[in-house]
Amino acid sequence: MIEPRKPERTGDDTPAPSLWRYVWRMSGVHQLWVSLLAVVVAALNMLPIELQRRLVDDAISDGKLDLLLKLAAAYATVLILHGLCKYLLRLYQGWLSESSIRYNRLHLSQLHEDNESERAHEEDGKVVSIIGTEIDKLGGFVGECMSQPVVNSAMLIFGLGYMLSQAPLVAAIGLAALIPQVLLVPVVQKRINVLIARRVNTMRRVGDDLTHLPHKDTDLEETELPDRIDILYRNRMVTFVLKFGMKAIINFLNGVTPLIVLIVGGYMVIEGQTTIGIVVAFISGFDRLSDPMREMLSYYRVAAQANVQHKMIARWMK
Repeated sequence: MIEPRKPERTGDDTPAPSLWRYVWRMSGVHQLWVSLLAVVVAALNMLPIELQRRLVDDAISDGKLDLLLKLAAAYATVLILHGLCKYLLRLYQGWLSESSIRYNRLHLSQLHEDNESERAHEEDGKVVSIIGTEIDKLGGFVGECMSQPVVNSAMLIFGLGYMLSQAPLVAAIGLAALIPQVLLVPVVQKRINVLIARRVNTMRRVGDDLTHLPHKDTDLEETELPDRIDILYRNRMVTFVLKFGMKAIINFLNGVTPLIVLIVGGYMVIEGQTTIGIVVAFISGFDRLSDPMREMLSYYRVAAQANVQHKMIARWMK
């Protein structure tokens, strides 16, 4: 049984002044250790790119069976080490997140109990929403707050650095397909953040409505509950249009990058300016870069949502 971590106690019940102070209060120096493990995962994830190039150019092309077997063994070893380290990273992140969620639920439950007589059950539905769904999302951000951007940034740096050193032109052309993603996400996410805040506020009111429903003989249509549910529906559909539209554009850009590498890299191979091993390694490399790029964009969305959630819970605590 893995025991939950006990977050730092500040001596008072006031909320952390910012999301990042909240994360540090919940996890402390563990953020540094989990980030260090994330760098190891990133390095092991990019190492197979060079091994693939050597397998094609040095072993297969030259017909060296001994070298082929040695490189294949090294490749398998790297895959095993990467899988093990990634498993430990996810476990570490999960432990920090769930420890924070456990602490927050106990802490906020105690605050509500202390203030229950003053609020006279007026916010019971809101409290259920906060201690249930909302704190789950906020606490879940603690585990990946630093390590997630570290591991994905390191993968991008290692991967792009390697490719730029081997074939700068091919790497630069492929990199151009990643830039629109970086420009697109902040614009769309700003709109999504507004929708999230509205949805959370509406959901809290729905919780209050359900907790304090009128007498069972009262027609539900006479309450504000149906209107609030309709608002939630429209809110979610607009969010879907923005989120899935953004994902469709990103997937297209990620899919067209290998085609660019094949065209440009193939031309350079025909002209004798590079090797087929470089092209194979670059196709694999950009495929590996698409995952951390998606993760970085996803992290941006999660961090923005967690920030909205933290501000709303902090206001409730005051």
